[in-house]
Amino acid sequence: MCITFGFMSLSGAATQNPHVNKRVTPRHVTAAGIVKTLPCWSQWFWRTVVAMALRDELLKSIWHAFTALDVDKSGKVSKSQLKVLSYNLCTLMKIPHDPVALEEHFKDDDEGPVSNQGYMPYLNTFILDKVKEEFDRQDFDRMCWTLCARKNLDRSNLLISDDDAFKIWCIFNFLCEDRYPLSIVTEEMEYFLHKLTDSMGGSWVEERFEDYKLELQAQQRSLSAWELITLVASGHFSKGMDRQTLSMGINEVYHELILDVLKQGYMMKKGHKRKNWTERWFVLKPTSISYYMGEDLAEKKGDIQLDGNCCVEPLPDKEGKKCLFFIKCAEKSFEISASDKKRKQEWIQAIQTCVSLLRLGLPAPHREARLRRREQRRRLQAEQEELEARMKELQAANETKQQELEAMRKALEEAAASAAEEERRRLQTQTELQDRYRTDLEREKTVRQQMEQQVAQKASEVDQYLQRVRELEDMYHRLEDALEEERTARQDEETVRRLQARSVRTGQPAHTNTNTHTRTCIHTHKCTHTHIRPLW
Repeated sequence: MCITFGFMSLSGAATQNPHVNKRVTPRHVTAAGIVKTLPCWSQWFWRTVVAMALRDELLKSIWHAFTALDVDKSGKVSKSQLKVLSYNLCTLMKIPHDPVALEEHFKDDDEGPVSNQGYMPYLNTFILDKVKEEFDRQDFDRMCWTLCARKNLDRSNLLISDDDAFKIWCIFNFLCEDRYPLSIVTEEMEYFLHKLTDSMGGSWVEERFEDYKLELQAQQRSLSAWELITLVASGHFSKGMDRQTLSMGINEVYHELILDVLKQGYMMKKGHKRKNWTERWFVLKPTSISYYMGEDLAEKKGDIQLDGNCCVEPLPDKEGKKCLFFIKCAEKSFEISASDKKRKQEWIQAIQTCVSLLRLGLPAPHREARLRRREQRRRLQAEQEELEARMKELQAANETKQQELEAMRKALEEAAASAAEEERRRLQTQTELQDRYRTDLEREKTVRQQMEQQVAQKASEVDQYLQRVRELEDMYHRLEDALEEERTARQDEETVRRLQARSVRTGQPAHTNTNTHTRTCIHTHKCTHTHIRPLW
């Protein structure tokens, strides 16, 4: 019975796996947002991130081992081989092995395999979900490396040792993307090669790598782990360096990126009991400082556990020792003497950085830097996809516009033909209308002449009527004057009558001229009435 890996095949096609695609991985967060969080939340968050990152890195090594067992490259491995692989994984990661679970997961019935989901669900449930950090990660990587290097690594042309090739393989797994088949992008490859050159004391030649990067982009490919090992072993980017220098550089980069060694070197340490000073090889990691008898790390003498409450302070020279500093932890304190002031300051700064990161709950600087680079690539990729989508939309809109313009051109041609026909009809109609208008104008001219004659006649009649009105108005004014004179005469007559009545009472005669004037007015009034004639 052969079993697939489950969420991926050897060709790299990923399927939907709830343990892989539905969880938060470090590439989904940004370092800028993490620093602003509260320390307690940040510590919980980064514990989760570290656990997920550990799971991803373990899965990469297991993937290499699985593909190595797939001899015919069919994407399937026999159940017996998976039993051996699962047993070795459980042994190295100190997980109780349950062979019955594997049998139940892939057992056959009358119709064939009960489970067709591949090896990944079993690996998640019975191995990766139970992983803790107490196991030796190097032994685990060594086992997976032994399985895959035997099949994929050509040692005949290598200029580096097998151990150096293993370290490059581990660095590849740390820097490569979480996509299968595993490959390393040019940005991470440049980061590794640049760091390797610096560790060897060489100078980084940007132009040389740019040419190589353009070559990869032209071929539209990225490097696998074995191609990266061959590239480093060829010495293309380490010309002028001997094998020993190259090996030391690889070892230094491996210690920093894989073993999280932030700083290491010889210093003097004061004993707690005998108070004597002894030389030790110190190794600084994000959460501890280990000290050994020598740099071969053969015999560990002790650990200094760091936390957010630790502090490091410089000390004045004493007891014949110079360049002293003091590490104060929760349980113990340590006095250490560096070889010179520069190294003393470097160690103090490096330890303070670790304490600050622990206080904030952040990971090691190189892991956070990798996270930022992945986040930046993800953001750039999203922007690129958005730009491509926008370009497709613009292209579709352009094609639509072209179709609309073509339709408009045809419509304009049809409209022009229709307009020409309409113009011909309009000219014909205009000619007919002109003839009709000419006839109508002549008829209108005749009617206008007749109307002008009638208007002249009416105007004459109006003049006569107006003359008669003026005469009537003059007569009206004369009548008003006559009425006014008659009113005056009556007033005078009334005055004479009153005078006569008064004279009768007094016995005096009235004046004759008054009576004469009254009679004259009455006569005039009568004459006026005599001359009035009818209006019509």
